[in-house]
Amino acid sequence: MQQENDRMVVQRTLFAGPNPRVVPGMYVDANAALVRSDRTTARLEPGATLSTNTYFGRFAASYWQRYTTISSVRLEFDHECAPDAQLRVEIKASDPSGRWRPIDAVEVSGHGRAVLDLDVRRFVDGGAIWFDAIAIGGGARIWEVTWSAPRPERNRLISVVMCTHNRPADAITTLLTLASDPAALDLIDSVYVVDQGTARVDAHEDFPKVKDILGQRLQYLIQPNLGGAGGFNRGIHELTKTGECATDIVVMDDDILCEPESVVRLSALANNASRPVIVGAQMLLLSETYRVHMTSEWEALDELKAGTPGAFGKSGLNALKKHQDARSDAGWNGWWTCLLPAEAVVAAGLSLPLFFQWDDIEFGIRARKAGFATVTLPNAGVWHADFHLKDYDDWSRYFSWRNALIVASIHGRFDPTEVATTVAREITGHIVSMQYGLAETFLLAVRDFMSGPSILADGGRAKLAELSELRSHYPDTVRHEAVEGLVGDPRIVTKGHEPQDKKLDQVMVKRVVQQVLGRVGGGRVAIPAHSARWWHVGLFAEAIVTDASQTGVRIRRRDKQIAVRQLRELASLCLDLRKNAPALAAQWQAALPELTSHENWQRLFDGD
Repeated sequence: MQQENDRMVVQRTLFAGPNPRVVPGMYVDANAALVRSDRTTARLEPGATLSTNTYFGRFAASYWQRYTTISSVRLEFDHECAPDAQLRVEIKASDPSGRWRPIDAVEVSGHGRAVLDLDVRRFVDGGAIWFDAIAIGGGARIWEVTWSAPRPERNRLISVVMCTHNRPADAITTLLTLASDPAALDLIDSVYVVDQGTARVDAHEDFPKVKDILGQRLQYLIQPNLGGAGGFNRGIHELTKTGECATDIVVMDDDILCEPESVVRLSALANNASRPVIVGAQMLLLSETYRVHMTSEWEALDELKAGTPGAFGKSGLNALKKHQDARSDAGWNGWWTCLLPAEAVVAAGLSLPLFFQWDDIEFGIRARKAGFATVTLPNAGVWHADFHLKDYDDWSRYFSWRNALIVASIHGRFDPTEVATTVAREITGHIVSMQYGLAETFLLAVRDFMSGPSILADGGRAKLAELSELRSHYPDTVRHEAVEGLVGDPRIVTKGHEPQDKKLDQVMVKRVVQQVLGRVGGGRVAIPAHSARWWHVGLFAEAIVTDASQTGVRIRRRDKQIAVRQLRELASLCLDLRKNAPALAAQWQAALPELTSHENWQRLFDGD
């Protein structure tokens, strides 16, 4: 961390993003004709105003008051004003409701560096601090804006662990972006790149550049494809296998648009925290660079759902229009970019070998039970491929559903009736939607969960081929070019009003009867992605459904024979699940220590 005598820089005010794709308003709110900005400097024309009341411009005062013992933060900046001009800087703060109040103000002239000490003891339930700058009587420039706190006793470096699979260009770009920022690079003790693909990162033309910049920090490891869980845990294993770890660990996806400043902020909060905490970056949408996927989230184990907003949390927040003022807590943070304190990793151990999805959630739950809270920092984010633009009907559903059952059985109530009902509703919805390949994918997930912990013996390597074979028998899993579904120019039919919650089960039974007996609309219809709900698609015998990615369509056709077979298997599975749920939960709970052990992971890394 950048040091200034007895102080630590905990945040920098940046005036532009790391990539032209990023909306400028995420960093500074200003008239672009009057304010010209680069990463570290803003130049104001006479009379111009800029505000840092923005996603990255704010100082998250509420989180610093809640999780650290600091009572004030120091704001410093260099300035230069035209002759007879002044730069007025007004410090403002918000409360949990978003109402703002003035904190301080200073007018500077000439060339120099200004220093203001700001109180952070009035933000328990929420609020942030920012500044506005106004050029008076002439042009002005402001740069090298830093926020600092007294240097803490804990001043730990970080080790970055990146998992990659056949995305060499993405991995190289992310590494170079991170390494291009001196403040972030100064924090890094080591970078573990765990390559699990056939298109190797070390074969990329810019790999020598990465090696040159990172030098001895770079640890490049090659291993079989064990999914995200295997990639991340290889690096974590290497760092903690002795039972100790000298650095905090930042796990990071390979395909993000990285903001190095977010890593600086995660590390700063972790080092200043009164007790070790997991500090996560928020996921920002790569297609809409101003939108936050989820401000903070918890698991919903009874519903087998990965993410639900915490108190005051929001999903799909437009960060240009709405700020995160009320402090929200989190149960876990996704590993797109997340700092794991060494203490938490040593105490909680490694993740479950789940291959893909829920490994980060399960670790967060286990760490929480061991006494380590998770903080999702509202002014730290990285851009990640949008989840809502990924079609739900693919092989990954197997892992999300099987792993949800595993994690719920270990950490949730796992009520037999409730879990069987949830499974029945989910898979029946796919059957009446004529998504027979997806239903078969879910049925396999439930069967494998019920087979017990032995299903994780190979870390998931063989399952990809099995899923590919299974799904290849169902035409509804194939994505077609949109023009292929336009034969006969099918009529677009959008969904109507959604049935009331209390009537959903009745509607589902009705759709099952209609599909089995063929009492559905004839002819081919076209259904937009946002209308592709089971209770709507189930009204038809054939539907051209737009893929959520908007890159093509799926052709779904009613098949009574498949539907009846799947419904019968589902009924049998749900009866068994309801009967055996307590025993299954006990079995998975008993297996947890061995599954997450270093010895088990070493066996997987060795290919056994």
